[in-house]
Amino acid sequence: MYLRTKKVAVITGATRGIGNAVALQLAKDGYAIVGCGTMDPARAEGHMKEIADTSPEFLYVQADVSREEDRRNLIDRTLERFGRIDVLVNNAGVGSLVRTNILDVTEESLDRVFGINLKGYLFLGQLAAKQMIKQVEAGDPAPKPVIINMSSISAYTLSVMRGEYCMSKAAIAMLTKLLAFALADYGINVYEIRPGNILSDMTLPVKEHFDKLIADGLHPLRRWGTGEDCAKAVSAICKGYLPYTTGSAIDVDGGFHMKWID
Repeated sequence: MYLRTKKVAVITGATRGIGNAVALQLAKDGYAIVGCGTMDPARAEGHMKEIADTSPEFLYVQADVSREEDRRNLIDRTLERFGRIDVLVNNAGVGSLVRTNILDVTEESLDRVFGINLKGYLFLGQLAAKQMIKQVEAGDPAPKPVIINMSSISAYTLSVMRGEYCMSKAAIAMLTKLLAFALADYGINVYEIRPGNILSDMTLPVKEHFDKLIADGLHPLRRWGTGEDCAKAVSAICKGYLPYTTGSAIDVDGGFHMKWID
């Protein structure tokens, strides 16, 4: 297939929430979009319609990023269709199976959370990075590729009833730095984005609780964040607006990361 744009972005967890907003923003920015999710294609079609209508080219790949064969299939199908990868947004993630004290976390829940939230990021990042290195070493004139890992304020903030989730996000922070160091000589920058309280279908069950906390000053910007807030940060990175940064964590959290005393 003739590729009308030389920019290809792969976004995991793209069927809803932050990933969906990121995919739409990068489609508006002119990227060919490879959206990945666990939904079957028929169900995903409705979730991805606006992206498919916006992107110069679009491909949906059903994949569970915790599975090696699915990760390889995602990369293989991307290269088969478009021949390149310019952006990888590791966004797919899950929470704890059951909210419980760290003393009662089960191996099943830990394995599930780390399999998707960490193992998926690491090994998909490896596959994408090796393709990106090939492009750089071939003298590709396009802007250097980037990798963006979607993390959370839970990377440094205790959520005491979902410890395995917090540990996975803290691990993503270190993974970002390790990848950034490994890829620096190739000019491939790596970033971590730390969303705060983002309104989505995943946070709707606790919306009423957090509505009051936010109104009472949980963070200085007294509103919920949106997927679009995160997507704009991704867009800025992909446009090359932060060229002298790598391994950096970008807080998209309404100022939650600031510590203050009245």
